[in-house]
Amino acid sequence: MSLTLSVSAKVDGVCSVKLGVGGFSMGAATALHSATCHVFKQYGNGSPYPVNLSAVVGLSGWLPCSRTLRNRFDGSHVAARRAASLPILLCHGLGDEVVAYHHGEKSAQTLSSAGFQNLTFRSYNGLGHYTIPQETDEVCHWLTARLGLEGSQS
Repeated sequence: MSLTLSVSAKVDGVCSVKLGVGGFSMGAATALHSATCHVFKQYGNGSPYPVNLSAVVGLSGWLPCSRTLRNRFDGSHVAARRAASLPILLCHGLGDEVVAYHHGEKSAQTLSSAGFQNLTFRSYNGLGHYTIPQETDEVCHWLTARLGLEGSQS
């Protein structure tokens, strides 16, 4: 499952839209693939990726195409700048029996070493392939802080 969040706000009379994408399991893989498409401004097949992401969340997922990610950054300072500034939250349960914890941990390490510097990785003891209130609360707080939603109504 994946989710797209769009927030529109007026700041000093100018309308600004913030777009986040997130998902659980395969949805997390899709969200992380979208993060890589965002930084390179193109899909893996070379077609333009016109979306400007403000945040990415992945729960109990993995990074597809992780083996080729670092090589794609060679010589692209613009992509490296976009990667460094894109906020990403990854959460994974140590007891996940569907997508093993080491896949989530390895995804975080791969993204970090590729230049995604604004990355937060959270692990949860005993959490299997499902969510718990502690995790969803953390996602809400993280999104609120990263998208500047403080003071907005729920």
